[in-house]
Amino acid sequence: MSVPGCGLNQAAALERYVGVMEGLRADHLETLDTVYARAVRFVDPFNDVQGIEAVRAVFAHGFSQCPGMRFVVQSRAVDGDRALLRWRMLCDASPGGLSIEGMSELVLGADGRVVEHVDYWDPAAQLYERVPVLGWLMRRIRGRLAVPANAGR
Repeated sequence: MSVPGCGLNQAAALERYVGVMEGLRADHLETLDTVYARAVRFVDPFNDVQGIEAVRAVFAHGFSQCPGMRFVVQSRAVDGDRALLRWRMLCDASPGGLSIEGMSELVLGADGRVVEHVDYWDPAAQLYERVPVLGWLMRRIRGRLAVPANAGR
């Protein structure tokens, strides 16, 4: 299926996006301009920004906090002008290195560039629980809210 108004295949636009994200490096953030629209909106658990400059700033900050950050897309789907990606973000290659799993919902514009990007992932389980005191508290809260293991038997 093509993106309305330009004949660009949405699957090809998504593959171009995946290629840029999987190859993204701190010293080449300008490649984001090839897959994001100038007025893109980007939302994740910590940011809600508008514009390509702000998106580059989000990724620059990510690389500064997580040297060696890289993305691996595990699966993808396209429906009309929307795409879903399941991904893993890795901070480093060590066995104990930070690994975050999440999903992105993308809206593709007429030229195949992303006009809206919303990330879904759980910072409580994937980040906060790694902090000693905060982790204990988060696990305790999760344990109180979870259905008991023997429920429904």
